[in-house]
Amino acid sequence: MNIRQATVADLPGMQSANLTNLPENYILRYYLYHALTWPQASFVATDASGRKIVGYVLAKMEEEPTDGVPHGHVTSLAVMRTYRRMGIAAKLMALALRGLAESYGAKYVSLHVRKSNRAALHLYRDTLTFEVMEIEKGYYGDGEDAKDLSSLEDIDARVEEEDDAYLIEAIENLKLSEDGRVI
Repeated sequence: MNIRQATVADLPGMQSANLTNLPENYILRYYLYHALTWPQASFVATDASGRKIVGYVLAKMEEEPTDGVPHGHVTSLAVMRTYRRMGIAAKLMALALRGLAESYGAKYVSLHVRKSNRAALHLYRDTLTFEVMEIEKGYYGDGEDAKDLSSLEDIDARVEEEDDAYLIEAIENLKLSEDGRVI
């Protein structure tokens, strides 16, 4: 399993994962627009061979934020059914949040999720600490309501905390010889 920044060559695989897993679908040109405009905001997960895309996150910056605060938006997140419950979606989201903050100055990230999508709501609310801001009635093409969620905490602070946690884990995992040298 590999997770990396998405490239233009990945777009057909991302679209295929979208068509397989989600009722909201986008034309290839929409993926291309994201890839060319915000290249550091979208990521893919591939199988062990590195050839098949098994998950992706498609993210962007809001071009005209109504609140005047620069922020990102997750357009789409999907993981193939046989690769779910492995933490792939959370890792994809963490990379997208970092990319939006570090490359584009996003202060927070928003997204929409179907009101009925309990697994996604669990990921966003419980794992990633997003908060429901409002319900948008009839948001989806089939008339289902959407929950509008936001990561209210400062993304820069979250990225720093992740860096600190990574360093602490790395230090704890260091192996020292009897004379105190790192081995």
